[in-house]
Amino acid sequence: MILFTSSIAKEGDYMTFTQLPQNLRVRLISSFFNRIALHAVLPFMALFFTHEKGKIYAGTILMISVGISILANIFGGYAADRWLRKHVLIMSAGSAAFMVTGMTFCLIPLHTPITLFTVFYLFFVFSSDFGMPAMEAIVLDSTTPENRKNIYALEYWLVNMSFSIGSILGGILYLKHQFALFILLALINWSLAFCYIFLLKDDGQKTKGPVHKNMFKDLWNSYKIAIQDSRFVVLIIGAMCVSSAESMLSSYISVRLSDTFEPITILGFTIEGVRMFSILSLENTLLVVCTTFLVSKMTNRMNYKTALIGGLFIYGIGYSLMMSGNEFYYLLILGAIATLGELMYSPVYYTEQANRIPEDRRGAYLAFSSFSYNGSTLISHGALIIGTFLVPWHMSLLLSAIIFIGISCIYLALYCHKKIPLS
Repeated sequence: MILFTSSIAKEGDYMTFTQLPQNLRVRLISSFFNRIALHAVLPFMALFFTHEKGKIYAGTILMISVGISILANIFGGYAADRWLRKHVLIMSAGSAAFMVTGMTFCLIPLHTPITLFTVFYLFFVFSSDFGMPAMEAIVLDSTTPENRKNIYALEYWLVNMSFSIGSILGGILYLKHQFALFILLALINWSLAFCYIFLLKDDGQKTKGPVHKNMFKDLWNSYKIAIQDSRFVVLIIGAMCVSSAESMLSSYISVRLSDTFEPITILGFTIEGVRMFSILSLENTLLVVCTTFLVSKMTNRMNYKTALIGGLFIYGIGYSLMMSGNEFYYLLILGAIATLGELMYSPVYYTEQANRIPEDRRGAYLAFSSFSYNGSTLISHGALIIGTFLVPWHMSLLLSAIIFIGISCIYLALYCHKKIPLS
């Protein structure tokens, strides 16, 4: 049983998983298994499409899927405010289950109908991401400002656990048991749909009726307030800059290590650039799984500002130096430093972000916040291009500047009380 300190409990008291509100338990468990299934399959889609139709086809489909994901979040955020979250999640999980079932059946023939598989895949991306804002809103519906930090620490731990388990499953099953992998994904999605039907409660959620008869005008009206909220916009820009550092680990840093890391042998095992990148990823996962609650307990003794800003600076130092580091033990130390900073700032950041979202517009605000992820991905891809013209230590300076801008934006949005002008 998972235990975690409750900041509203008396010192020495603990809240067990079973004491959480039912909707929150359903949300955490369902997200855990859903992420396992997704990360066992989706990271291999580039390989699948490349094998079936070539690199250009694969790149085109994956770029289209990013655009579809953005649209799904936008419409999903609108729906999460207009309809009951339970209904949105049932619709999302049910349609995703249907789409992945179609993908599974496409794998039965000897000659895979790749076009039909692609159509099912793109609709699956839309269906899955459509329910994400409602999923995130349930956390806000089921928590208080006092206990959110601990809940986000728990979710952060579960997310990393699910990523690890999913990656291991995908690595074991994808090549020789691909059909079984997609059956697993389909079963989990159908199970989620039934889970939402029978276990989620409405909990008296307040919904907003449409302001305009034209849905697209009403959609714009829903997001206009979030976009005009200058503090929230600056906060998301800051998060985008900060999270770009982690995105660069799998883009610029991995490519640089494969080109410049001098192979070493430890206990008869040769470690070259690609394996060094894998070791850094494994180190991050192990540290998160083993130390999340320890670090959370430590930061509970700090005020939010100290934990957030201190964690961001530690995180920034680790990743900035990692951009140019090339020694095995040096990189391991930097990886540990970056992970410590991430463990310190992440739950606090999401708590502070959540506390600044209006109750009646949680879906729209949370959908808008997803742009930080898409923006950080674009920054990391841009760094890969810029890195062909700059030497590694220049890239360290560049990332330091980007992270400093991000920290400044977050501090300005959260802790400066004057209105922030955007023009």
